[in-house]
Amino acid sequence: MGFMTAPLVAPAETPSTAERPAQQKPWVTVVWDDPVNLMSYVTYVFQKLFGYDKPKATQLMLDVHQKGRAVVSSGSREKMELDVARLHSHGLWATLQQD
Repeated sequence: MGFMTAPLVAPAETPSTAERPAQQKPWVTVVWDDPVNLMSYVTYVFQKLFGYDKPKATQLMLDVHQKGRAVVSSGSREKMELDVARLHSHGLWATLQQD
C-alpha cells in the first residue's frame, strides 16, 4: 500500500499597503471645519458618537478647528457611511474617503 504525502504549499504573502488593490484599502471619516458649531459641541459629539475620552475628543476638535479637518474613524466603507450619517444627524460636516 502506498503512502500519500501532503502537497507542499508556499505561504501566502500579504501585499504591502502600496500594493493592495483600492477596494482593500481602509476608509476614513473626515470631519470638516464649519463656522456654525461651537468647539465644545464638536468635542461633545466626538465623545458621544465614538466614545473618545475628553482629551482625545478635544484634540480632534482642535485639528478640525486649526487644520480644517480631522480623521475621526476608520474601517469598512459601510461603517464609514454610517459614521458620516451619524455626524450629519448631529449637524457636523463630514465625508468619507479611502485612506
